[in-house]
Amino acid sequence: MDIISLEEFYQQTSTLIPDGINKEIGHFNVFKVDDIVAKFKKKPFMPYNRRAYYKISVVSGRNKAQYADKEIDIEKNALLFATPKIPYHWVPQDDNQFGYFCIFTHDFLIQNKSGVVLDELPIFQPGGYPIFQLTDEEADDITLIFKKMYKEISSDYTYKYDLLRNYVLELIHYGQKLQPATSLYPLHTASARVSSLFIELLERQFPIESPHQKLGLRTAKDYAERLSVHVNHLNKVLKENMGKTTTDIISSRIIQEAKILLKQTDWNISEIAYSLGFEEVAHFSNFFRKQTTLAPVAFRS
Repeated sequence: MDIISLEEFYQQTSTLIPDGINKEIGHFNVFKVDDIVAKFKKKPFMPYNRRAYYKISVVSGRNKAQYADKEIDIEKNALLFATPKIPYHWVPQDDNQFGYFCIFTHDFLIQNKSGVVLDELPIFQPGGYPIFQLTDEEADDITLIFKKMYKEISSDYTYKYDLLRNYVLELIHYGQKLQPATSLYPLHTASARVSSLFIELLERQFPIESPHQKLGLRTAKDYAERLSVHVNHLNKVLKENMGKTTTDIISSRIIQEAKILLKQTDWNISEIAYSLGFEEVAHFSNFFRKQTTLAPVAFRS
């Protein structure tokens, strides 16, 4: 799966590439959705892929969003947070698309010296679905922030980028307030920490970007050894905190990636099986059929 760079984003949208796009202070820009969406009439507005930048969008209109193998139907207003780590697909379902979106790099936001690490914020954590359907009042609040950004970026105010960083942080905190409290304030117990480290270690194995790439950690024992705990202890902790066994969680994540590779790549089944840690295609096919009731070939078609 290719990673879409900032330069490719500007080329795709037929927008002039700004000077100094890779400057050390990072990059930021803001757009009106309706100015961009017309350029994508014959292709997906946001193709399924990973991007080398962060993106926050507020969109009004009927849409369908895909994160991994799951789909979310948007009937009216939505707030979307996108991170370089998670591929996604956004498909407009009608021609009435309005709103704003901004793109920015990690370097842009850390210039405020606040110590913010984007990938440590709850809104950008792997495994979540950072798409929020909004009430009209919420959509108006967020749109107002974007309007300020859109106006400010064209100003000649000396400290405008400091102000724009504050607007971005305001959007991030607005989104995090829309999340359930349990995702914002996890229990800081020893078992919760082991669970958190396990999930982080699991997500580091993905996405699979080449048929020559192979999962480094495949079994419950592999993860237990890396975390320096007994496999029985890891299983007990995950069962208590997540309601599933270690093997069930690993299998679920592998199936999620398998579905992505089957639908979004032209790799053959043996290449997919190898990249997911299966030495034999038959073992992968049996595993996939057990989890989904379909053979890989049938799912792909």
